[in-house]
Amino acid sequence: MPRSIPPAARHIAVLVYDGLCMFEFACAAEVFGLPRPEVGAGWYRFSTVSLEGRAVATQYGGCIVPTGGLATLARADTILIPGWAGPDVAVPPKLVRALQRAHARGARLLSICSGVFVLAATGLLDGRRATTHWRYAAQLSARHPQIRVDADVLYVDEGAILTSAGSAAGLDLCLHLVRRDHGGAVANQVARRLVIPPHREGGQAQYVERPVAPSAGHGWAALLDQVQCSLDQPHSIASLAVAAHMSERTLIRHFKAATGQAPGQWLLSQRLQAVRELLEQTTLSIDAIAGHCGFGSAITLRHHFRARFRTSPGEYRRRFAAAQVDHGGAALSPAKAASGRA
Repeated sequence: MPRSIPPAARHIAVLVYDGLCMFEFACAAEVFGLPRPEVGAGWYRFSTVSLEGRAVATQYGGCIVPTGGLATLARADTILIPGWAGPDVAVPPKLVRALQRAHARGARLLSICSGVFVLAATGLLDGRRATTHWRYAAQLSARHPQIRVDADVLYVDEGAILTSAGSAAGLDLCLHLVRRDHGGAVANQVARRLVIPPHREGGQAQYVERPVAPSAGHGWAALLDQVQCSLDQPHSIASLAVAAHMSERTLIRHFKAATGQAPGQWLLSQRLQAVRELLEQTTLSIDAIAGHCGFGSAITLRHHFRARFRTSPGEYRRRFAAAQVDHGGAALSPAKAASGRA
């Protein structure tokens, strides 16, 4: 069942402005703005806000008529900045003050891509971690040295202030907020509707040269599926090379070209993804999850989990687990949980 959040936490206000970044805006609108009756009561109330409450001209020659002006920010629980007109475009003082007041009363502030420059102008990011599109990271660091800029992550959650990297990473951040508010089951459901993965691993530095299955001759898709279905087994470069009918050196070269990662990195990412799903969807112990996902021991699992996600498995489960039950009312088994992956 979706977890219940206070009514105030359902109001998300999205800033629109002249030169609005439409893709970033669409990320927020698609996740939060659509009615989702399948989720049940308690979904978000979505509104748009402009500085003067008037229509704004967007990228590509479009026009958006907002639902209100800056006064709306005084009532919103979550305020989202979908990009900004440009890193060199000054942020109006009245917008800065409105965001500062909203933060002081407990509203959450989110930015996508260049929208971080708006949050930076408020001073609220000083002393915090934040991210933005890799193209703007050096500029953000130089202009706001008090911010700890992390240019190699998809998003940063600092509690009441969250920032995302470029463009499509806004979807990752929005799904993360859904996961915080409603639990993993609902976030996965929204991700399936969007036809995107509920979790993406890695950061902005990933540049995949070609799709996962570059040629039918090597059968990469079948090999990767086989590994994903047997994460509890002790896979190694040697065993993967045998399965792929290649030398180990050739396997490493082709594997990285196909997936963007070395075999060991890819396998660790798959195991950690499986851990997150089992934490969200089952009540298995950490020891049992470690066995199912090929970590061998809870100590090893906790080490890799904390290194990747900067939190413990127990804390992750407390934040994101949502009760998933089968038709008989019992908690889903690991096999059933895995079969529901998006």
